[in-house]
Amino acid sequence: MKEKTNNIGAKIKEIRKLKNMTIEELSNKSDLGLDLIRNIENGESIPSLSPLTKISKTLGVRLGTFLDDDLQNGPIVSKDGVFKEAVHFSGEEGKTTSSALDFYSLGSGKSDRNMEPFVIDVYTEKGDFELSSHEGEEFIFVLEGSIEIKYGKDTYILDEKDSIYYDSVVPHHLHSYNGRKSKILAVLYSPLVEQENFN
Repeated sequence: MKEKTNNIGAKIKEIRKLKNMTIEELSNKSDLGLDLIRNIENGESIPSLSPLTKISKTLGVRLGTFLDDDLQNGPIVSKDGVFKEAVHFSGEEGKTTSSALDFYSLGSGKSDRNMEPFVIDVYTEKGDFELSSHEGEEFIFVLEGSIEIKYGKDTYILDEKDSIYYDSVVPHHLHSYNGRKSKILAVLYSPLVEQENFN
């Protein structure tokens, strides 16, 4: 596993303060532990997608707001498989010291987007995986290797060129199959409760 850091925490802290929300209020409203949020904001934890989705919903912003720098209204183009710097996520809520997922945003900077498209490098060690859930939907297309998705009580093995589309409110976990690196295209959608005012 890779030891990596993100700038996501600083962005969360900035937006939280702009919303005049204390870290305790964010913890209570998102139903996430205070220490977890504090560690994410201070860059001491590599978060999983589930708590970030809960934080974004609580703050009333898109998940992509944590990834955006320069915003534009026109199309966002990526060519020849060259992406912006990766954003690192742990594979599980309880494991916040290493990165199992490297996200390359294909929509970063698009100011009015409703979807979050990513190319994701998936590195996963074998083990028992804790399922988590969040509002929204996910579409996954396997570009290289194989992945396993635990979805509720079911398990799906997807190989290159296979895809799956599911409701992410059902507890799930995505990881490499047999512990080998894989690459996927993922499109995430999470409903926004209120209009965001910050980017």
